[in-house]
Amino acid sequence: MNAGRRPAALVYAVAVTAYLTAVFHRSSLGVTGVDAAERFHINAAALATFSVAQLAVYAAMQVPVGVLLDRYGSRRLLLAGGVLMVAGQLLFAVAGDVPAAVAARVLVGLGDAMTFISVLRIVAFWFPGRRNPLLVQLTGTVGQFGAVLGAVPLVLLLHRAGWTPAFLTAAALGATVVLLVLVAVRDTPHAEHATALAPDLATVRRQLADAWAQPGTRLGLWTHFVTQFSGAVFALLWGYPFLVQGQGFSPTAAAGMLTLMTVVTLVCGPVIAHLCSRHPFHRSVVVFAITATTAGVWAVVLAWPGRAPHWLLVALVVVLAVNGPGSMIGFDYARTFNPVHRIGSATGIVNVGGFVASIALILAVGVVLDLATPAGRDAPPLSAFRWAFAVQFLLWALGAAQVLRYRNAARRRLADERAAAAVPAAA
Repeated sequence: MNAGRRPAALVYAVAVTAYLTAVFHRSSLGVTGVDAAERFHINAAALATFSVAQLAVYAAMQVPVGVLLDRYGSRRLLLAGGVLMVAGQLLFAVAGDVPAAVAARVLVGLGDAMTFISVLRIVAFWFPGRRNPLLVQLTGTVGQFGAVLGAVPLVLLLHRAGWTPAFLTAAALGATVVLLVLVAVRDTPHAEHATALAPDLATVRRQLADAWAQPGTRLGLWTHFVTQFSGAVFALLWGYPFLVQGQGFSPTAAAGMLTLMTVVTLVCGPVIAHLCSRHPFHRSVVVFAITATTAGVWAVVLAWPGRAPHWLLVALVVVLAVNGPGSMIGFDYARTFNPVHRIGSATGIVNVGGFVASIALILAVGVVLDLATPAGRDAPPLSAFRWAFAVQFLLWALGAAQVLRYRNAARRRLADERAAAAVPAAA
């Protein structure tokens, strides 16, 4: 089939399926953390290294992947990323010691790093600009179905079939999606333009520098930083132990809460996309509202005497569900402040923000849990979880200050550009 005749909806649907599968691979550790700790005989800090290894590679690769994306296109990166994630899940299925397990999560993180921004570039090339905010949110929202697959179904499969069959099944799912990408995805709707999508390295480096110099790109980075980490860390690793060990939930009930979080995300995504599309000059208001609400609900949960009531924990999960769609606003900043030819570089820069914050929080929670857990106890008490999650407030303060700083800088740059454009050429 000629790329120019290939339906945009088909290309997008397969690309989003690839991202959904990447989210599944990424979050598969979150609901299996307790089982992983037992399998590898490790404590909370050591368990955190699994997620940190995965996310550190993801974050470190965002800028290089953005450069590769502008040079080689989405299709090649989606294929490479899919193969790496399959390899990671295969290794995780048979890993018998910590080094092998960490290596497996590194492979997953490396492949995951290539996926989301590749899909965003497909959106930029296959659809008109006015539809981008909705499609970016839709991409992030639909991708969260991967977290649903990584919650209850994976837990049930793990407990009924065992560790190795569960992760072999995950690898088989990933391999199927790689084949779909190979058949259906193309970088651009115009086959004759495909060769024009590989600028030389000097041009790509210049595009990367230009993207970083744009205050709107850094506004996107800090927006992603401040809105993403709390919900991401809860879903990826520490939410499940917090609910099971700290709040007394059963494993199935805790997985159900993570599924609820994903379902609410699916509802919130289009709403935030609509707000950003209708009120583009007030996107930062949405960012600050999400940040303040998340911090406020966490403050109530952590200050509650004893275990929090179920209604309050449901409220926490609902608020955390908005974090993911809120972080998508960062990519909308990258799109609106950068030309299409450097979307990959700008998006890669933005995507670093939330994952750097998530890495810092995952490590901090693991360390504080170990320090605050009395000697001889198999699981951290609720008080240890309270101290550990309190670290979030430092990250919120830093992120909010930087969003305010770069929002003002971006507005000044935009005002200067408009003033310059209004001056006659002969002046």
